[in-house]
Amino acid sequence: MNSPYAVPLSTDTVRIERTLPGPIDRVWRYLVESDLRAKWLASGDIEPRVGGRVDHVWRNNALTENDDPAPQKYANIADEARMQGRVTVFDPHRALAYTWGEDAAASSEVTYELTPKGDEVHLVLTHRRLSPAQMTSVAAGWHTHLDILRARLDDVAPEGFWRQHTRLEREYVQRLSM
Repeated sequence: MNSPYAVPLSTDTVRIERTLPGPIDRVWRYLVESDLRAKWLASGDIEPRVGGRVDHVWRNNALTENDDPAPQKYANIADEARMQGRVTVFDPHRALAYTWGEDAAASSEVTYELTPKGDEVHLVLTHRRLSPAQMTSVAAGWHTHLDILRARLDDVAPEGFWRQHTRLEREYVQRLSM
């Protein structure tokens, strides 16, 4: 991985990679356990089986300290946003995938793939079936959330969510324009 930035794989798919401090079971817990996932992404249960329900509750205004206010276009979801989906892959310590929305035909899908690399873990996150209008926000969102995950795993304070997301969203407008 030469860049921390998300890259488009097609007109509806974006991929982002990170090397995280291990061990792999610790990283896996941050993906599937509600209380740990709430520290970097969203709380909510994930039923540990294919077909299981996924609940996410985002509270981005409370995710980090010393942050900027949410941009106006996100103000309606800044305090709380909810999403349900269904698990499509559940392979502990290796892969997790689920629909991003309850309606499988109309929803996108996110996949996390974990590979041990010595004391570290290589994470590949792929988000598929995105509309062109979603690509910039999704890329900036994953970039920001994964940076927060890294900070939490390193036990350091992350940059403010909205401050970083706003800056990155502007960058991704340029990076993803094809």
